[in-house]
Amino acid sequence: MAIDIGNTQIVVGLFGDESAGHGEGELLHHWRVATHPLYTADEFALQLSELLALDGLDFTVVGGLVVACVVPPLRVALREMATRRLRVPTVFVEPGVRTGMPVLVDNPRELGADRIADAVAAYERYGGPAIVVDFGTATNFEVISEKGEYVGGVLFPGLEVALGALAERAAMLPRVDIARPRGILGKNTVEQIQSGIFYGYGALVEGVCTKLKAEVGPATVVATGGLAPTVLGASPVIDYYEPWLTLYGLRTIYGRNRDDA
Repeated sequence: MAIDIGNTQIVVGLFGDESAGHGEGELLHHWRVATHPLYTADEFALQLSELLALDGLDFTVVGGLVVACVVPPLRVALREMATRRLRVPTVFVEPGVRTGMPVLVDNPRELGADRIADAVAAYERYGGPAIVVDFGTATNFEVISEKGEYVGGVLFPGLEVALGALAERAAMLPRVDIARPRGILGKNTVEQIQSGIFYGYGALVEGVCTKLKAEVGPATVVATGGLAPTVLGASPVIDYYEPWLTLYGLRTIYGRNRDDA
């Protein structure tokens, strides 16, 4: 089982063939739920058991656990849940865990576990150079060299964060749903905001990727994240869309740390 705990959503995946290492094994089941920052260990266990039950499963099918968590208050509760309820080999992606990818930044400890998982998965699947664009609470760009090194990234506010800030700071502007508009020229306020998000973030991705490629050379661009489908059509530089990229990266990292799990 791979669990990616983000600021907005928790993504859970269940892989087959637990004995296969280095990212092998098929993603058999996956679920996506909202993040609540005050989960207890028992609430985590209850939610996971209910997700498994949706597909006729229970905890007995879980032979190992790997976790990426960027919400520090939830780490303690999740560790307690894993110890009390699952009792299987467990890997938390954190400093000291073997990822198989050199991290060439000023302070590698600052890099979120989900970001390194994305980078590991992208390099495993597509080689390098590669650029991952993760559309989540933030819009993250992860850059991987031809040698499989994490060489840096770029961060922007996410789509929902931008919309929320706009509605909060501009009294006359409404909070709108993220949706593709009829065209770039909006005919009303809602369409104009949606156009700004869709075409604006599409242009942002294209511009940033163009500049990154100028530094690292021709690169494969991989999109992931819960909000990626919203802007895929406006970003012609995106080569692949991998909705479960982080889970595959976590699966790979688990395999590389299994002896220590």
